[in-house]
Order: sequence, then C-alpha cells, then structure tokens
Amino acid sequence: MLSQIAIFLLDTVFTLFGMALLLRLWMQLTRLPARNPISHAVFQVTDWLVRPLRRIIPGVGGIDWATVVAAWLTAVVFLLAVIGLTAGNPLGLLPAVLGIAVLNVLKWGISLVMWVTLLMAILSWVNPHSPITPVIQQLTDPLLDPIRRVIPRLGGFDISPLVLFILAQVLLMVIAGLSVNLFGLRHLL
Repeated sequence: MLSQIAIFLLDTVFTLFGMALLLRLWMQLTRLPARNPISHAVFQVTDWLVRPLRRIIPGVGGIDWATVVAAWLTAVVFLLAVIGLTAGNPLGLLPAVLGIAVLNVLKWGISLVMWVTLLMAILSWVNPHSPITPVIQQLTDPLLDPIRRVIPRLGGFDISPLVLFILAQVLLMVIAGLSVNLFGLRHLL
C-alpha cells in the first residue's frame, strides 16, 4: 500500500512538472507574451532545468529543444523511480524506459491539451471575461480553428472543444496501446 501511495505521489508531481514543461513549449510555439502571470509562473517553475539544458541544446526550427529534452528527461526519471519502487532494478529496463518516456511525454501533452480545452469551455460558460481567457484562447485557437472549419457551430454552440476532447481521448488510447504492443509494460504508462 505504501508503494502505491508513493507511486501516486510521484505520478502527480512528475506529471504536473512535465505538463509545466510542455505548457512552456506550447506557449512559446503560440508566441504567448511572457509578461502574463501564467507565462511568468511556468517559466519560474521550469527555468531550473531548461536554462542549463539550453546551453547544450539549441533551439532549432522555432522549437525549444531544451524544453522538449527536459520533458523527456523528466519522464525518464519518473519511470526509473516507478520501476525502482515496483520491480527492483530500473537499469535492466533502461532501453524500454527511454522509449516509454517518449510515449509518456506525448500522454502528458495530450492530457494538457484536454485540461486547457476543458478550462476554456468552462470559462466560456462561467466567466468569459476572465483575465485568463485571452491566454487560453491564444493557446487553444490553433488546435480548435481547423476543427471549426470542418464542423460549424450548431445552434450557436461551438462544439469544437468537445471534438478536440474526443480526439485527444482517442490519442491517449492509441498511446496506451502502443506502450503495450511495443514494450509490454502497461503499468508504466
């Protein structure tokens, strides 16, 4: 039971940090101004890992590869800790862990998209004039606009967040299937 609690706590902490790293990348890709409180908070939480990596890993093609590698390294450390708590020797599974870490980062990214989209939908109903609304719209519009072009508003309701949410859920199922088929380790993802 204590190992389950430890794994839950590790999963929570590493997932939140991994999502913060991916949110940092997402904000940079959507050119979200760094002066808003969300950007500032995310940069504060992630700078300790990204800045040293940036000295070694340059950004190429408009992508902050140091942040991508930081998210992957976070997933690797998480998976090694989980294996250490459950199976004993984490180094014996290191090659599989390196691949599963990529899938774990994808899972974090898709989950982040789902949470931000859900937050956007709730805010649009509850408080559409919230100061955070423009930030969330700038993040989600690049994902929702292609869906909006295919599926118009129905009776004045924008169902593109629902479609994105469903697509994200399907992608999470695909990632879970890949982890089992490629690595045979369902409990790590």
